[in-house]
Amino acid sequence: MSDKQKKATAYWKENVRYLFILLSIWFAVSFGAGILFKDALNTIKIGGFKLGFWFAQQGSIYVFVILIFVYVRLMNKLDKKYGYNE
Repeated sequence: MSDKQKKATAYWKENVRYLFILLSIWFAVSFGAGILFKDALNTIKIGGFKLGFWFAQQGSIYVFVILIFVYVRLMNKLDKKYGYNE
């Protein structure tokens, strides 16, 4: 295996690891907070709405958008690390 292939393989392994972590966070927030822990979160209110309802309707979307920006930042660092930046 050439050095270029090793570098590309390491790059993609790290990229997939980032994707797995970020998608796990999104799953935990959307499924966990919106469905599994809804009853416990509903004891807290934000703006007159129960927190479980808020996470199910809005929170998971906000977290997803934040995770997109986190992914862009991580990928920019990863690109620089492996010399794929423009």
